[in-house]
Amino acid sequence: MSASLLFTIVLIYFVVLLAVAFYTSRNSNNDSFFIGNKKSNWMLVAFGMIGTSLSGVTFVSVPGTVGGAGFAYFQVVIGYLIGYLLIAFVLLPLYYRLNLTSIYNYLLQRFGVVSYKTGALFFIISRTLGATARLFLVINVLQIFILDNLGVPFWVTTFIILLMIVLYTYEGGVKTIVFTDTLQTTFMLLGLVICTWYIMTNIGETFGSTMTILAEKSYTRIFNTDVNSSSYFLKHIMGGAFITVAMTGLDQEMMQKNISVKNLKDSRKNMLSFSVVMALVNFLFLFLGGLLYLFAESRGIKVPADDLFPTVALQFMPTAVSIIFIIGLISALFPSADGALTALTSSYCIDIIGLKRREDWDEQKRKKVRLAVHFTFTLIFFLAVMGFKWMNNKSIIDVILKVAGFTYGPLLGLFAFGILTKRSINDKLALAVCLLAPTLILAVDFLNNPAWYEDQLKLGGNWLESVKSWSEGVFGSFRIGYEILIYNGIVTFFGLWAISKPSLKPSL
Repeated sequence: MSASLLFTIVLIYFVVLLAVAFYTSRNSNNDSFFIGNKKSNWMLVAFGMIGTSLSGVTFVSVPGTVGGAGFAYFQVVIGYLIGYLLIAFVLLPLYYRLNLTSIYNYLLQRFGVVSYKTGALFFIISRTLGATARLFLVINVLQIFILDNLGVPFWVTTFIILLMIVLYTYEGGVKTIVFTDTLQTTFMLLGLVICTWYIMTNIGETFGSTMTILAEKSYTRIFNTDVNSSSYFLKHIMGGAFITVAMTGLDQEMMQKNISVKNLKDSRKNMLSFSVVMALVNFLFLFLGGLLYLFAESRGIKVPADDLFPTVALQFMPTAVSIIFIIGLISALFPSADGALTALTSSYCIDIIGLKRREDWDEQKRKKVRLAVHFTFTLIFFLAVMGFKWMNNKSIIDVILKVAGFTYGPLLGLFAFGILTKRSINDKLALAVCLLAPTLILAVDFLNNPAWYEDQLKLGGNWLESVKSWSEGVFGSFRIGYEILIYNGIVTFFGLWAISKPSLKPSL
């Protein structure tokens, strides 16, 4: 298929986004950018959040996991459902009761300034790494299958795409993103359904017969009952639940859209309906993954897991279906980056700079500062994507969930301590505790990682032989999985307990 044609489709798609942004950002102000003036429609928010949560990682990487792990990723999805219930009935009532613009303001009211800044800082680090990893995955696909053929360097592709995102988000912010995410989620799901239907009919099967074939090849297995495995079902379910609480409920990007809905009742309806649709869509992506591997076996296709869907869609499907795939892919790209860019700008302006508390700044001054921060984060995104390009050597979904385990863990510990206890902490020591916890867990993770030992020993680190033997004696065959987030949260929780005392003032 012509790379020029695909590139033209991308440009047309972007023009449509600009038109939507122009229409929705009229008469916008700083409140429009940060919380959509609290007038967002809950149905639009729920539908648009599907695109933000799925992103290019789900679109490309999740189907690729089926070849090695079957439907085991659905264990994590079950955990997601539990996490969404906790958000709907524990966190959302708290955020609405305190009338928060930034959810990290809870930490200011509960503990103090250092805890507040620490929570915002960990969100900024977490969301920057997670969003740029997702962005890299999709840009890399576009680069390999389109831009390389046009002679466009990777850095130019990255720069242009980020410029596109800035152009349609810098004015309207959340007010615009609620609408653009709805449009993009529609295109993403359309791409998923059509590609699934085409491959299934191409191999001459129905949904039922396909599931039978996949079951015979062990692709439909979901639950891993090996307690020592990193993908043991309880580890994945618990990890999925707490990943959701942290990456959605304690994430300014995701909650920024929820609290832009006018009341708690509608926001809760948004979260519950969104969670059910998310589970169904993830199952369909896994089903598509099984179809892709059946198709690849019949055609002798052998490519890395993350390249399987793009390869089949762009090299073995009719032009019309390839175009739909590209539209679906870029629809997965933009929601994962535009919302993150907006949320990071909001968090830095509100939490770090204290923009809303600057009574000596008029609306125009605040807007100038916001725009400067927005463009600065765009530059950081560019550098981070280039960094992922330089170090790319594994599945991006594993990278994202691993990073989340370390960076969201302290956030989980801070909020859990605030909600579950009535103790006050020595606020000045909060940052030290939140840095120490992931450092300790990172050390444990290295000790629990046989591959790391092998890599170091190849480099001449013979002194590690004794450490490796000690590690094998302690951990045996037990492997840490996605539940590493929980370990980080627990260590942070007890670290905060160590610097706390009974509080005399009523808890929030």
